[in-house]
Amino acid sequence: MGGSTSIKKTEYFSKLKQLLQEYKSIFVVGVDNVSSQQMHEIRKTLRGRAVVLMGKNTMVRRALREFEEELPEAAELLMPLCRGNVGFVFTNDDLKEIREVLLENRVLAPARAGAIAPKDVWIQAANTGMPPDKTSFFQALGVPTKISRGTIEITSDVKILQQDVKVGPSEATLLNMLNISPFTYGMTVVQVYDNGQVFGSEILDITDEELISNVIGAISTITAISLAANYPTLPAVSHCIINNYKNVLALSIASDYTFEGSEAIKDRIANPEAYAAAAPAAAAASGSSEAAPAAAAEEDEESEDDDMGFGLFD
Repeated sequence: MGGSTSIKKTEYFSKLKQLLQEYKSIFVVGVDNVSSQQMHEIRKTLRGRAVVLMGKNTMVRRALREFEEELPEAAELLMPLCRGNVGFVFTNDDLKEIREVLLENRVLAPARAGAIAPKDVWIQAANTGMPPDKTSFFQALGVPTKISRGTIEITSDVKILQQDVKVGPSEATLLNMLNISPFTYGMTVVQVYDNGQVFGSEILDITDEELISNVIGAISTITAISLAANYPTLPAVSHCIINNYKNVLALSIASDYTFEGSEAIKDRIANPEAYAAAAPAAAAASGSSEAAPAAAAEEDEESEDDDMGFGLFD
């Protein structure tokens, strides 16, 4: 028996090490209330794209300690995550797509006494179809009812379970009597390990557009602070060059010094009438080109009216 256990342990260590070396991304997943059939379906869906590995936390931590020299980053970051009922999903595929596969495989489950409610549960106002002798059971749980056509009718919506509160035996029995399965169970993503970094799965919800927008906003803020403090930074370089060029241009206009960039501006200031005469001509040319199609359109409309071929009383 001891030899068999040692062999299994060696095989597990070898497999974990191989997966850590082969795959760059790892989902640390919670598997509370996940059935073996669900695990089978998830493995089948991920085949060729990801590998699911389960194991006792003590064994996983022991294996990671052995890998500290060869795989220091993975060992250091994954060891604190081996808490509770968790497993690993190794992949080199798109993280968003793999997460969707992990989360979409969920099944309805009845409320069980002693379980922690993952969400608030309400009973809707409706006729239950149950006989009147069950009325006292509803009253004990504070559910308002009345007898309608010989059956119990719930008269208003009632919150029977509160999120993160343990399910009582009476509440579980009532929900089962009403054939209500309020919970869904499946894998949950605890953390994501990717290329030596660990982060929450909500990071995967950030779109490229949001990322670009945030980067642009940060660059704008840095630029504004840099210019206000007169402290040079890379984002402010182009603005500093333009502002300094404007200052040089202003000095050239105010003095006799002329360079290639200021010749045209100085000429405009020295001969404003030449440019004033050119401006109306350009505007007239533009106006005539726009007016021609309009005139043509009016002529077409008039010709259509003339060619209708009908008199007033035809």
